Amino acid sequence: MSGFRLRDGGVVDRSRPLKFRFDGKSYSGYAGDTLASALLASGVRLFGRSFKYHRPRGVLSAGHDEPNALVELREGARREPNVKATTIELYDGLVASSQNRWPSLAFDALAVNGLMKPFFSAGFYYKTFMWPASFWEKVYEPAIRRAAGLGRASGVEDPDSYERSNAFCDLLVVGGGPAGLSAALAAGRAGAKVILCEDEPTLGGRLLSDQDTIDGAPGARWASAAAAELASLRNVRVLTRTNVVASFDGGSFAALERVCDHLPEPRPFTPRQRFWRIVAKRAILAAGAIERPLPFPDNDRPGIMLSSALRTYLNRFAVAAGKSVAVYTTTDDGWLTARALIGAGLAPVAVIDARREAPAAFADVAKAVPTILGGAVVSTEGAKGLKAITVESAAGSRRLEVDALAMSGGFNPAIQLASHFGGRPAWSQEIHSFVAGSVKAGLEPVGAAAGTFALGEILEQGAKAGASVAQDLGFSGKTGAIASAAPTATGLAPAWWRPTPAKDAKVFLDFQHDVAASDVTLSYREGYRSVEHLKRYTTLGMATDQGRTSNLDALAVMAQLTGKSIPDTGVTLARPPVAPIALGAVGGDHRRKAFRPTRETPVHAIALKAGSSFLDAGQWKRPQYFPASKEETLAEAAIREVTAVRSHVGVTDVSTLGKIEVEGPDAGAFLDRVCAVRPSAIKVGRCSYLIMLREDGFLMDDGMIARYAQDRYVVYTSTAHAAQAYRHMQYCRQALWPELDANLTAVTDVWAQFAVAGPKSPLLMQALVDAPATITRTTFPPMTAAELTICDGVPARLCALSFSGERAFELAVPAGYGAALFERILELGAGYGVTPYGSEAMGVMRIEKGHPAGGEINGQTSPYDLGFARALAKNKDHVGRVLSQRPALVDPARPRLVGVAPLDPTHRVRAGAHVVPVDAALSAENDHGWLSSACYSPTVESWIGLAMVSRGPERIGEEVRIFDPVRGDDYRAKIVSSCFYDPNGERTRG
Repeated sequence: MSGFRLRDGGVVDRSRPLKFRFDGKSYSGYAGDTLASALLASGVRLFGRSFKYHRPRGVLSAGHDEPNALVELREGARREPNVKATTIELYDGLVASSQNRWPSLAFDALAVNGLMKPFFSAGFYYKTFMWPASFWEKVYEPAIRRAAGLGRASGVEDPDSYERSNAFCDLLVVGGGPAGLSAALAAGRAGAKVILCEDEPTLGGRLLSDQDTIDGAPGARWASAAAAELASLRNVRVLTRTNVVASFDGGSFAALERVCDHLPEPRPFTPRQRFWRIVAKRAILAAGAIERPLPFPDNDRPGIMLSSALRTYLNRFAVAAGKSVAVYTTTDDGWLTARALIGAGLAPVAVIDARREAPAAFADVAKAVPTILGGAVVSTEGAKGLKAITVESAAGSRRLEVDALAMSGGFNPAIQLASHFGGRPAWSQEIHSFVAGSVKAGLEPVGAAAGTFALGEILEQGAKAGASVAQDLGFSGKTGAIASAAPTATGLAPAWWRPTPAKDAKVFLDFQHDVAASDVTLSYREGYRSVEHLKRYTTLGMATDQGRTSNLDALAVMAQLTGKSIPDTGVTLARPPVAPIALGAVGGDHRRKAFRPTRETPVHAIALKAGSSFLDAGQWKRPQYFPASKEETLAEAAIREVTAVRSHVGVTDVSTLGKIEVEGPDAGAFLDRVCAVRPSAIKVGRCSYLIMLREDGFLMDDGMIARYAQDRYVVYTSTAHAAQAYRHMQYCRQALWPELDANLTAVTDVWAQFAVAGPKSPLLMQALVDAPATITRTTFPPMTAAELTICDGVPARLCALSFSGERAFELAVPAGYGAALFERILELGAGYGVTPYGSEAMGVMRIEKGHPAGGEINGQTSPYDLGFARALAKNKDHVGRVLSQRPALVDPARPRLVGVAPLDPTHRVRAGAHVVPVDAALSAENDHGWLSSACYSPTVESWIGLAMVSRGPERIGEEVRIFDPVRGDDYRAKIVSSCFYDPNGERTRG
């Protein structure tokens, strides 16, 4: 026999029938159904195949703990693999198909793997496919790849959109069952700002599946009234279809809202899913508990399911899992299922309880149906669905013909979120399971998540927790009366599987990965006895359900093998996310062009109008040059622009440089620790060179630091490393030294900034600044920084900095003034011969001066390599100080920065070429370095380059061979100083 729909009952809407297809066959269900409940109501028992042995599998649970009923949902571009049928809301036109089978679900050729179980035991992949070696790439790997995985991705672009959103609250309540509703009501009534997240579309949790009464009314009705009251409170936000999937430091939580997953396709201009970042002052974990299956031989046949799941299908969806049902339990909850079956007119064939006495609270059930006390299911029958079970007890052995078996082995509190905080679970002997142990302040488990299963106690615990949080946060409103419920029977006794070699191979613990008790025994025999080793050796708990229904039963087997208790055996920690989430939801709208948005500088339109081409620099589009005519090439323009800067004055947009404001009483102390120089020694109104190291002692970035006030600095980083430097500084502030009173603000986009360089730059700057500011060598010498106004009152920041080797300034104004200022500079500078120049000319001038940039600061160079060693502060600690002094990083034989000039000035120099001694053979052993940057210098009238050469500074004047095998070039050059122009810096000082 098979499942069917009851004539009445449930919370499904029978006035709204829905059509759907599964594996090409048409079925019908009702609004409020899940795919699993609708298929069960249609008599479907076979939902899928197991991963390794391809054994037939049916529904085990009714929620996210489902390991068996994984399907491919939808078709075409929206096809999604590995979706749990127990969590899919039914909608009209739904299309789903089974997976991990061939050619069909009913006849799966790979079920032959079950006959090869002795060869496919735990860890078989570590011991097989070793011989012959040539077979690996030709035979073994292709075959394994074809068999690997469960479902199929669509293979085409996802047509849907996703959103990311942020929310802040006083209290986050995770779970909308009786505990979560009580907590949210108490805190919300008191006036606290509450966010309640519930994974289901309707609040109520177990109240929707059980027949309890609260305050004299059905539990589902109480839940509906509580939901209505929460909706009326303006300080409470309820997010249904929302699963809190991760918890982080600082009260941050990640949640996934399935906005339109219950529809055939999202509504116009509506995301399919929304990824929430919720920051809460306090959080209450009311996620409930997960029922444990009972281990016994062939316990994985379709028709065998968790007791609470069978009751959910019966009471909530009005679906009977079978016509001949037995209950196998070690808990009072199993008897509750038997009572529900009797109430639906489906009296169980038998109630088998491993305990020797029936619970007193269920005397009515014991009288109504046959009971087998002290019994155990020892075998089952049925190829693609359960047909019979064999039960052994003190009275002997009995065979019962059944088509469904409800099993209940106890409950595991859903403490995954608490584990994300790093707290180790603690063993509770009272409930024979793990509960949240040392949880960080701010997260409190309540109800079933705390190991409390009596409904009255759950309601009281939730209400008191919500009221306590509200009071602690200063809210004094009335929290209302605590709801009451009749006493609930919650007795249980463990029934762990005792390792039995003759039967272990058929006792499945992890249903999805086919991990049996025999695999745990094999892991023990081969020395993998740590719970972490057990997990990885057998793949226990590594399936999509993360071991919710399997881990504890497996730990119990290992505990018996090692002679330890379960808590002494240990337990693995859950990792985020709690439930599978789509990568698209995490990425949000960061896809297509938005994945790397086009960022334009303030002068982009001006450069575009001038005919410039653009270069990707970091996240920005920077103009390479400003052509004087349509015929002028990039090389010709660069020569013209460099010459103009060297002889007159030029202006370029440097708005893309990273700008990070550091403010606060401890700003100087913070920068002293982050930077390899000493920013606290910079006087107000002055600048200094910036050197920032990684923790491993390698150079992260260089730049400048300006101090505008006693407690306020601006750090100027390179364009390419701006984001990395900011992340690093935030990590240092938040994780390493949170006690320092310093705030960081990224203001790169806030300020437009221009470099004005050349011998006539002081004159042009004087024309721009407002009185009384004066720009002379004595009033505004190099390395001066000031906040002033320009152009009749526009606020500005001015620094006397040079990257070109000429007297130069960097002028910053609010970004909105950027384009107007650039045009004003060109207008006022016309009399001084001003020329706009692009990134190409800037690169030429920095190579002429020997300034390292991206080609040299590539993550592989140290301060010593680039000649910065003398600039490092010697008498203070900072990030990377110790490791930067490692012998390998200060070895004179390391490649170090030098200049390279070809013997033939007209011979083109390209970056990437190798430096080889003149008389040495071309081999890796004789590779002494590489060219990192190269250009044609109109100032030197020669091609030049910067290079990283072993013992470079010691080899100035040496002739070397430059070999470029990729581009077929081979020529002679001389190693020279890295500074080709004005080595004494006289022009920079004006």
